[in-house]
Amino acid sequence: MLKRALAFLLAALLLTLAACGKHEGGKEPDAGADAGRAGENSLVIGVAQDLDESLDPHYAVAAGTREVMFNVFEGLLKPDRNGNLVPAIAESVNVEENGTVVKITLRSGVKFHNGATVTMRDVLYSLDRVRGADGKEALLPALTAIDTVETPSDAELVLRLAEAQPELTSYLTFAIIPADYTEQATKPVGTGPYRFVERVVLERVVLERFDDYWGEKASIERVTFRVIENAEGLLLGLQSGALDLVNHLTVTQAASVDKTKFDLEEGTMNLVQALYLNNAVKPFDDVRVRQALCYGVDRNEILSLAFDGRGTLLGSSMYPAFTKYFDDSLTNYYTYDPAKAKELLAEAGYPDGFEMKITVPSNYQPHMDTAEVLVQLLGKIGVKAKIEPVEWSVWVDRVYTKRDFESTVIGVDASSMTARAMLERFVSDYGKNFINYKNDEYDRLFAEAQNTFDDAQQTAVYKKMERNLTENAASLYIQDLADMVAVRKGLTGLRFYPVYVLDVAALSWDAQ
Repeated sequence: MLKRALAFLLAALLLTLAACGKHEGGKEPDAGADAGRAGENSLVIGVAQDLDESLDPHYAVAAGTREVMFNVFEGLLKPDRNGNLVPAIAESVNVEENGTVVKITLRSGVKFHNGATVTMRDVLYSLDRVRGADGKEALLPALTAIDTVETPSDAELVLRLAEAQPELTSYLTFAIIPADYTEQATKPVGTGPYRFVERVVLERVVLERFDDYWGEKASIERVTFRVIENAEGLLLGLQSGALDLVNHLTVTQAASVDKTKFDLEEGTMNLVQALYLNNAVKPFDDVRVRQALCYGVDRNEILSLAFDGRGTLLGSSMYPAFTKYFDDSLTNYYTYDPAKAKELLAEAGYPDGFEMKITVPSNYQPHMDTAEVLVQLLGKIGVKAKIEPVEWSVWVDRVYTKRDFESTVIGVDASSMTARAMLERFVSDYGKNFINYKNDEYDRLFAEAQNTFDDAQQTAVYKKMERNLTENAASLYIQDLADMVAVRKGLTGLRFYPVYVLDVAALSWDAQ
């Protein structure tokens, strides 16, 4: 309680100091909502985590980074709010010859934020970078299916594949960046509706409307994403007028929002929240232990106690927005059965339970709340769980990168609207397999999916992979979180996407 009180007071002091800032030298006033209504047409958005150390779009790890930089970068194609892929830097993309040829025509006159016009050289540079044709590791292994690349003209690109790949066009959303530009990590340059202005680590990221954007211009001129890595600070920011929009609020946080000043919008986060288990460490290297946890946790209790009943229960690593891939029959594969859980623990050699640590990024209140309920529920089957709160940067380094953890509560999302994006990460030798899942049948199914060129058949294989994760309790799958968003009255245009992004270009202030 003392720590929470100190954090609250510190956040209040920081926000008070921020509100005293002046609009000098072209800098953003911190009271963004008031400035926006006063005609300065600016916006301040509160975010609970800092962005990745590198802002290079091809190396982004955190979903929160992609959420913000969606406004800065574009690919040949980009997703719309319905999950459809629409032309962006490409004017058209056509799949021909039974799916073995992809013909792309570039849009004329698209400009980078540095003023240079996008050329075929930039497109080829970006493509080679993500598919590993530059001699480095492929950042998007799906694009290694491209056999040859042809450029009949400066505006025409032809991708030839040895075999049809139903998902390939979904990966053409990778960011197009200037060829040989070396400062993407700190001064990113893209083609999106907003250009990068500045970043102060652990404090803010500032974007500005790009007036040479090829498409419909954004309404709001200047946007500041203010980093506030504690729940109390985000609420104070809303109450003080320093913030205009905060998403990913918990139900408790949302209940504290002043409804006379803010509207509450509800969507889904489009991710898989789970108690992710490190399958390489004891006791989670035993499938019976993992299954015991699945039987021993009433997930409805988590939704009820922590989220006021909001959220969508999940049973594997797929969320409902992936309509054709989502297998709802797995949602209740493990019915709540504490007796069965204790029986499995006894079989595995833990008749009296065991102790475990749940490492959680402390800036994500929904995951902290989930972990607190998990501690209560696991205790009923003799498992003594302890929460280890860590800063986001520590979580990325120790849990995600070094895999030095026992369990963690986090949400996993997809960078593209493909089943592969959700399932490849659990292949044994995949670099992002942070839970160390190792299952020969799963690996075989993944290989089969990549060599299945009929869409319906491939979808069926992916569903078998989902079932494999569930049956072997790779993790304790919980929910797709409800996304509660506080939006200052007068700010309109909020759109929910089936992937984890925030479309700032769709927002605007009502005329005063």
